[in-house]
Amino acid sequence: MIERPLYLKQLIKYKDKDIIKVITGVRRCGKSVLLFDIYANYLTENGINSSNIIKINLENIDNLVLRDSLKLYEYIKEKIVNDKKYYVMIDEIQYVNEFEDLVNSLKNMGVDVYITGSNSKLLSGDISTKLRGRSIEIKIYPLSFAEYYSFRGGDKQVAYNEYQMYGGFPYAATESDNESKIEYLKMLEETVATKDIIDRYGIRKPNLFDAVYSFLCSNIGSVVSAKKISDTLKSNGYSTITADTVGNYLEYLCEAFLFYKVYRYDIKGKEYLKTLNKYYISDIGLRNSKLQFRQLEVTHTLENIIYQELLRRGYMVDIGKNKEKEIDFIAKNSKDTYYIQVAYSIAEPEKKEQEISSFYKIDDGYKKIVITMDNDPFTILENGYKKMQVFDFLLNENALEEC
Repeated sequence: MIERPLYLKQLIKYKDKDIIKVITGVRRCGKSVLLFDIYANYLTENGINSSNIIKINLENIDNLVLRDSLKLYEYIKEKIVNDKKYYVMIDEIQYVNEFEDLVNSLKNMGVDVYITGSNSKLLSGDISTKLRGRSIEIKIYPLSFAEYYSFRGGDKQVAYNEYQMYGGFPYAATESDNESKIEYLKMLEETVATKDIIDRYGIRKPNLFDAVYSFLCSNIGSVVSAKKISDTLKSNGYSTITADTVGNYLEYLCEAFLFYKVYRYDIKGKEYLKTLNKYYISDIGLRNSKLQFRQLEVTHTLENIIYQELLRRGYMVDIGKNKEKEIDFIAKNSKDTYYIQVAYSIAEPEKKEQEISSFYKIDDGYKKIVITMDNDPFTILENGYKKMQVFDFLLNENALEEC
């Protein structure tokens, strides 16, 4: 079992607090293992009797009847037989209609409630209103490179080569041979990434949805819009597709945590741009599987991995527009802001100039960093800009602050 110390720490932080813990993330990223195994083990090791930990996996066929909120409530009540604290863990709560009243009722009984879900609507609209002030969201992602490397070990470059090919889904990471990894990723790509969304939203033309999904996989980190995608697909023979349809599909893919939409921010104008955004996939292995492992773009892959790592560390991430230049990421947290360029190599003077020129004439005092695969001792660039080797960034969660 691969440990997830970052997320365990967050669960421990909110343990016994009068608030519902909502754990979200793409399916198969490790939410249930985190709760049912890692966190439950922590509880028992710290004096909680296992009979006071109630685990319910709503994906299990044996629990289909519990997808009814009243039956689930009665089932849990029957399990509560003493006055000690109970910890209720419900996996994939979105299968239960109107579950908000259920979890609020459990919370009001003094139960420590933990729920997981793989759809961003879990905390939107009416649900958010009913849980407002009573819940905290803990976002879970597939394995970071640091988590993967802690399990894999060995040479960093060899481990990274595997990671950029097969991604960070925990089960794939634990498979010993590449063929098994590929088979697992293909299964995920055909279910989590396609069939689940088609069924959930009643998509009537799955071939069009698949074309949009494939387009995003081929264009991670590229500036796109719904109209641009629809125009491209029309030219490739999808004559009935419209920009509105593409827009809906993009929304579905993001709601399922498969992709993340990143907005562009005009640094000089101090405003968000309304058109043309970027999309990054939640796991690079899924992207490679969809493309049959044929379109391996090391720079865009590196960019995607860096973006995911920034999200894990709690940064709000935008794309920066500096007049005619673009900055890959503006990463903000409550303490600081960082301008980040991602490049496979800046060993050639022309490439270095291309990357650092995106920082020119930004005089706000924030750190400006180029993250690269180059393996040399030089960390200082012109004008006080910094260079950081990718493993120094990926394996040190405080790398930006220490730069």
